[in-house]
Amino acid sequence: MFQLNFSEQSMQELNKLDTRSQMEVVEVVSSLTHNELDKPSDRIGRFHRSNKTLYRVRAGEFRIYFERQGDALLAHYILHRNTFTDFIFRSKLPVTEEFLIEQDDSFWKYLESLRHREED
Repeated sequence: MFQLNFSEQSMQELNKLDTRSQMEVVEVVSSLTHNELDKPSDRIGRFHRSNKTLYRVRAGEFRIYFERQGDALLAHYILHRNTFTDFIFRSKLPVTEEFLIEQDDSFWKYLESLRHREED
């Protein structure tokens, strides 16, 4: 069993959920085993981003993106499934940490930020 830690974004999202959903998210992530992370299946995704190995697991309507740190797991993001933010993260599109934290930003603002980045 892993110790479970939360980033600022994931803690904010967790606090927005009702108690039952909170318990489901925590249970799904904290019950993962070393073997499951070593050999991911359809249930658990593994990918590399920013020189880190990240995992994704589903918990009901939510997707939890986390990193293994020895005997601890750090939940970086908790995102609602089928949202634009979840799509961007899964698709490995260029995205900043600020964008993921500010999930209320619109699609068009995001595109505008990419355009300005190209002009620099």
